[in-house]
Amino acid sequence: MVSTSQSISPPLSPILQMARRAAARRAEGHDVIDLTLGEPDFSAPEHVIRAAHEALAQSLTYSPANGLPRLRQAIRARLQQDRGLTYGDDQIAVGCGAKQIIFNAFLATLRPGDEVIIPAPYWASYPDMVRMFGGVPIILPTETRNGFRLEPSSLAAALSDRTRWLVLNAPGNPSGATYEPATLLAFAEILRQHPQVRVLSDDIYAHIRFGSEPYATLAAVAEDMRERTLVVDGVSKAYAMTGWRVGWGCGSAELVRAITSIQSQNCTQTSTLSQLAAIAALEGPQDGLAERAVIYRQRRDAALTELRRSPCIDVMTPDGAFYLLPKIHGVRDDNALALRLLDAGVATVPGSAFGVPGHLRVSFATDLAVLVEGCRRIVTALEASE
Repeated sequence: MVSTSQSISPPLSPILQMARRAAARRAEGHDVIDLTLGEPDFSAPEHVIRAAHEALAQSLTYSPANGLPRLRQAIRARLQQDRGLTYGDDQIAVGCGAKQIIFNAFLATLRPGDEVIIPAPYWASYPDMVRMFGGVPIILPTETRNGFRLEPSSLAAALSDRTRWLVLNAPGNPSGATYEPATLLAFAEILRQHPQVRVLSDDIYAHIRFGSEPYATLAAVAEDMRERTLVVDGVSKAYAMTGWRVGWGCGSAELVRAITSIQSQNCTQTSTLSQLAAIAALEGPQDGLAERAVIYRQRRDAALTELRRSPCIDVMTPDGAFYLLPKIHGVRDDNALALRLLDAGVATVPGSAFGVPGHLRVSFATDLAVLVEGCRRIVTALEASE
């Protein structure tokens, strides 16, 4: 039997585990509402689908490992217009989704014993990726009183000579938390004392926000940090293009070269067809971004109303993304709770998967009526267990 190293065999994502359980229950004929996956229920924009059809008629071949030149230009233009960020052509790498960019960046930079600071709650893949390369995830708990935001004092206390990355994901998955410019500037002031530390700015939910304030990201508010920051984004969440697998990272030319070199050796390039569709998404009409954000906000508010009917639940109002993270009082095992809710006909993800035991992640990226019914099932199941 061929064995594999534990470092390269992390457990299957708990999100996918619960989604598979929900699918299996439905296949058995059970009525299950799935609130696990972070996947928009909208179709990709029509002009994107048309562009993909037109691309199929072309004689598509390989693209450069770092992406089609026109796509990199579209990314540059969009970042300049939306976030005031300016990058050279050699500072942009296109990958098979934002996830691959993050993976390649960690592979390029982490050595055994290197530390990566990750605020909790966190996207479940961050710590697993770090461990795969021998790194050490340094998990910093945050608090609901501060909106699940990392505090500058906590960051300062956690930094060491072994720190190589700080992960900032805003709006956060699963918290929906964002950062004000003043907080980002405080982070920058602290990080200036630690020049060996890079910042992973995971901005994949940047277009799904519910406030009127301009989007704030570290590379924009502290220009001297731009070379040390890898800005990661993609088309999956904003343009409802999950599965098309197009993401990008923008940062120093040195880091982008390393990411591109890894890309060239593991999958050569991102699908040329998907890249052409992504060009259409970035260059085409952007009205749908705001329209979908309004719909997400309506769903968020409806789900909050239903969940807050239960005295067992405390739930923060998220600034963005499409998740709720309710705390369930009196719960010792949130994995067991998620399984119990699955028996009650609603699939969620236990908060321990995101570093916050005693919580559940509830996705509101689904039809409003279905979402409301799913939240009612959660409340009913909790009432029955009291």
